[in-house]
Amino acid sequence: MPPTTREDAIFNRALQIPRRWRLTARLTAAAGLAAAVTLTGLPGMPVDDTAAAGPAVSAKLKDKTGKRCDVRNGLPPATRTPANSGFPNSPLGNFHKADNLPKNFDYDLPGQAYDGLEAPTPDEEKKVLSKVPGDTEKNYKAWRKTADASGKPADRAMEIYARWLNTGKKRPFKQWFTNIYLRNQANLNKGAGFESQLVRDYKLIGPDWLCEVYVELFDAEGNKVGERRYDAYNRRTKEFNEFKSDSKPRADQLAKDRVVARSMTDHTFRYTGAKKFTKGQQQLVDDFNRELERERGRSNQVRGNQRLYNPVPQSTPIKGYSDHQRWFAPGCQTGGTQTMAASANSCGTRGPANQRALDSGRTPAEAKQIQAEARRLDTRGTLPRGGPGGIDFTTLELRYVGGLGKGKGMQYSMRADQMPDPDTNPGWGGEAAMQLSSDAMFTWLALTPDKFWVNLNPDEPDRVMDSKFASTDAGRILLEADLQMKHDFYKAMDPKTDLGRRYWAALPRQNGRPCMPGLRNWIEPKPAQVREQDGGIYILDAPLALKSTAQETVTEGPGEPICDPNDAEIAAAQAVIDSMIVPEVEKQINSAPQYADLRRVYTSRVAAEYIRQQDAKNPTDFRPIINSDDVKAWPLRAPNQNWDKDELFRKYRKIYTEGEFTYDVETAQGVQVYIVGGVDFSKQPKRNISRTQFNVENRDLDNTTVNSRKSDDTSYRDTDTLYLGGGKMSAVDGDDPNPNPTPPKPTPTESDKPDPTPTDKPTDGTGTPDPDDTGDEPTPPGGDLADTGSDTPVGLIAAISAALAAAGAALVWWMRRRGISPGRRTG
Repeated sequence: MPPTTREDAIFNRALQIPRRWRLTARLTAAAGLAAAVTLTGLPGMPVDDTAAAGPAVSAKLKDKTGKRCDVRNGLPPATRTPANSGFPNSPLGNFHKADNLPKNFDYDLPGQAYDGLEAPTPDEEKKVLSKVPGDTEKNYKAWRKTADASGKPADRAMEIYARWLNTGKKRPFKQWFTNIYLRNQANLNKGAGFESQLVRDYKLIGPDWLCEVYVELFDAEGNKVGERRYDAYNRRTKEFNEFKSDSKPRADQLAKDRVVARSMTDHTFRYTGAKKFTKGQQQLVDDFNRELERERGRSNQVRGNQRLYNPVPQSTPIKGYSDHQRWFAPGCQTGGTQTMAASANSCGTRGPANQRALDSGRTPAEAKQIQAEARRLDTRGTLPRGGPGGIDFTTLELRYVGGLGKGKGMQYSMRADQMPDPDTNPGWGGEAAMQLSSDAMFTWLALTPDKFWVNLNPDEPDRVMDSKFASTDAGRILLEADLQMKHDFYKAMDPKTDLGRRYWAALPRQNGRPCMPGLRNWIEPKPAQVREQDGGIYILDAPLALKSTAQETVTEGPGEPICDPNDAEIAAAQAVIDSMIVPEVEKQINSAPQYADLRRVYTSRVAAEYIRQQDAKNPTDFRPIINSDDVKAWPLRAPNQNWDKDELFRKYRKIYTEGEFTYDVETAQGVQVYIVGGVDFSKQPKRNISRTQFNVENRDLDNTTVNSRKSDDTSYRDTDTLYLGGGKMSAVDGDDPNPNPTPPKPTPTESDKPDPTPTDKPTDGTGTPDPDDTGDEPTPPGGDLADTGSDTPVGLIAAISAALAAAGAALVWWMRRRGISPGRRTG
């Protein structure tokens, strides 16, 4: 978008756009004009002497506006516009949604290479300001000149610091770097990259297609009051095109479009988005279309076009300047905390998963502040879908591990859901979720399987869990999930609910009262779906099961025993429990937020066992960690650093002996008051999944996983499921990336090269079908794993069979009764 002009200011007033929006537009426009694309000193605000200007009522194409799209985007000039040029139209209405698999488009983001910079120290500030003392604007320009000439990362870092100091340090350095410095680079280059890809894919070439076209807006007196920039314009069809990499139409642009539409009544409009249009976003396009259909008496005057693309920023990490995290980095897990942190630049990981996690808020309140600030500064719609709060980090799980080998570290991809309303309720806690997934994976690798057990049995206070396992968050989560499951299990029996009422009525009766035995309940894996190919493992589904069986304990609960059931009554009661209570609680275990951490550490366990098996075949960087019995690098982290397994056991035993719920249950003797008061992953069942099944049921998941390590906005096809990846990306010693990149200029493949010789008969505007990706089928892997579809199942996870075992009689609970309550009525 162009900088805001004085005419734009007049138009803003005419449309009554809020003052804070206008101010934001000016600030951002000034940022976009900075030579190295960052906010530095802002020019003075223009004096507005046009307060009497009226609203815009007419529009016309600006003289000599636009440039041929093919030439602008580095393609050879076509002598004619091909007959198959343009976007497809839906035969069902004004909105076309392509069913093609997502494609990538590249754009330059050289500043990303400096995302490891911290705020300058006082001594560094002194050095930064020494170039041109007393004039911060000239100072940063001098550093820019030096950096451009030398190509040294150290000089570029000084320029970045100088730019920040020129802003008066109004924002913390990291916030400024992410929301201003990098965002401005994305604003300049991301849209250009998307445009270049569309020009190539839809053959927007030849003399008919112009890009970056301006329309001037005038009031009733003929005074110019603004401009509207369009990404592309077809001179033959008279269609204005707006390209949105985030598929989010802007209110101020739509307002101008309405003025253009009512003045240039023979022109139509199209909005093309790279992401799934939300219901609200599509509604904006549809509402505009209905308005023009009523006014003009012609259909489909405003069209929408959805074609999925993943933006891929181009940036080369630089040693000492690029951020690397210890997450999933085997080479960074030894030595003291300070040593590990200092070595991350040489051994750590980076990628979109790390970036999105670090950009999220640590609390809901912080997430709202970050989201609001990012939205305010994102005037060109270059944020990933949903913005920094667009990810539901409670659903973040490790779903792919690959690229193993000596000196290779590992590659990974995380899966998460999109937040439904991130501006009101943004996602938060990404850093903690990533840390937990990584810590859990290393814990499973470091400890031998005989330590993977938890045991909540009131008769065994000295055998709760292994002490080393208890010093990790993975162990804590298993034991807490045990207790949570018990709570949810007996809460499901509440007779005030429909399920609880039916449950008590279905139990066998003894002396007219419902009868059930003491219970042991535990969680274990259901058959998991995995697929080994492409040098890694896809964890497709890892559901958990709830198991329940009758068991007695020596420790007594509160009240009197309900009954003394015989074998037939125990079997009858267990059948009721298994058919009514177990499915309800099992559903919660696999979907409810209170078990999110349990699901997260379990998928890390599956990944860890795969790494064990691969390392047994060929050495990997994980070999020093496997079975080392040393978990000091993955301790209990804040706010749970003081967590104590014995304290949790005491809480459990208190509930067991005193009861947690009291339920009024109707019996033959009137209303009885019943007092009611747990994880075994010792098995890892598996279900083979063939390559054919993988391709059919998980179409394009392999490409999605690869893209997730490049793009911060990779959705699985047109769903609200996101994939975010990362891995070892070695930083290089070398020159600074090009600080002033040119827009991407894709080189067409043979099949995509524009045809300068069109068909004789021009098309009627229906456009060409959506381009699709082609490629050879990947070669099947030579090895196999449990559930890969091989005829020779391997026991992945036969080793997991010892994992997370709730040894002994875990979570045994008695049902007790207090007797008949005198004077209570049944009802």
